Amino acid sequence: MRKSFWAALAAAVLGLFFLFPTNPASAASLTEVTGFGTNPTGIRMYLYVPDRLPANPAVLVAIHYCTGSGPAFYSGTEFHTLADQYGFIVIYPSTVRSGSCWDVSSSGAFSHNGNSDPAGIVSMVKYTQSKYHTDTSRTFVTGASSGGMMTNVMLADYPDVFAAGAAFMGVPDTCFQATAGNPADPSQQAGWNSACANGQVTKTAAQWGDAVRASYPGYSGPRPRMQLWHGTADTTLNYNNFGEEIKQWTNVLGVSQTPVQTDTPQSGWTRTRYGNNSAHAPVEAISVAGVGHSLPLSGQAKLAITFFGLDGSGGGGTTPPTTPPTTPPTTPPTSPPTTPPTTPPTTPPSGGGACKVTSSVSAWNTGLTNNVTVTNTGSAAVNGWSLTFTLPSGQTITSGWNATYSPASGQVTARNVSYNGALAPGASTTIGYQANHTGNSGAPTGFALNGSACS
Repeated sequence: MRKSFWAALAAAVLGLFFLFPTNPASAASLTEVTGFGTNPTGIRMYLYVPDRLPANPAVLVAIHYCTGSGPAFYSGTEFHTLADQYGFIVIYPSTVRSGSCWDVSSSGAFSHNGNSDPAGIVSMVKYTQSKYHTDTSRTFVTGASSGGMMTNVMLADYPDVFAAGAAFMGVPDTCFQATAGNPADPSQQAGWNSACANGQVTKTAAQWGDAVRASYPGYSGPRPRMQLWHGTADTTLNYNNFGEEIKQWTNVLGVSQTPVQTDTPQSGWTRTRYGNNSAHAPVEAISVAGVGHSLPLSGQAKLAITFFGLDGSGGGGTTPPTTPPTTPPTTPPTSPPTTPPTTPPTTPPSGGGACKVTSSVSAWNTGLTNNVTVTNTGSAAVNGWSLTFTLPSGQTITSGWNATYSPASGQVTARNVSYNGALAPGASTTIGYQANHTGNSGAPTGFALNGSACS
């Protein structure tokens, strides 16, 4: 059974070599780097640095499939040509394990600073960040098949390193957990979970989210955004894994499993966005109709680059939750700041009037998240808004989303960002923040929209 799986996997991914046309050569080339740092499993590092780079460039880690290698993934995908176009560095890790699959099964792989492949990959990142003075807030990871699985693992193990990931035909973090092998030797791990491969592992969103949080206990910083891809006809890593990944990452990011937007970027591709409908949503998922285990196809790498913001569209940072987790967190949920303007609009907001506000607080011992929904109950449209409110004593905002917040305590003003400034009569928008507290985890009071009190 296991041999037939890997044989099918190999056949499915060999087509990657031939998907893309060869581009005109440049002086830049793929180079192997040795001595890059901690490397418990002896994996190899290949680096692509374009001829032209901006100051403090971004970094993308591109992780190959089973039977592949770093050089094969370089040749068979579009990431290096996109790096030439947009000016970012690409790291191509290469496993040395039999079958050329990544360890996404051992306990050492599911641990921050563990003793398996993820630790070596992060060493590559830190080497590159130091040598090329990169923007450490713009480090991303992508991969296909076994590399897509590893993308899930890397975001779970190192949320402090990566701003976002794009997993092509992967499985949820910990889904491929080994049931056999030698725990003392990651290179001898079984690396096989037929139930997961066949789409038979189903968990609640909270269970999947807890698995991610367990990879780095005590971590309370921002969590990376995730883009997911899967073909509906995938029989190598069953399509059911796509839905389980969506459950996992919407829970980790604290957003609803109900998409806020569904569209078709290309015929046969169905894209759903969770948390907000921007190009840099917390979670974005693309289902590819009738396609098996052969992603990424031509053009799909570009959508991943757009999701990361590497094409100049922004989105380099992480995206916070827009709703609280479905179960009380065992560690504080993480909610990074957005990157909208930090100054008020240059023209006064217009269209004040009646409004309604509801708060949804999710608290733990020293902190909380609050999602605030503002509804325009007036008869006139609101074009640009500021929402004032008073925080309970002892609360201090540490980060926020879908608005800018100032000051961090006392009477706070939240101002719209670029995509939610217009509120038609009856329309609503949801904003939110994470805050520390000293015992009072209550909701704020005294809401007013553009100076008019809200109910």
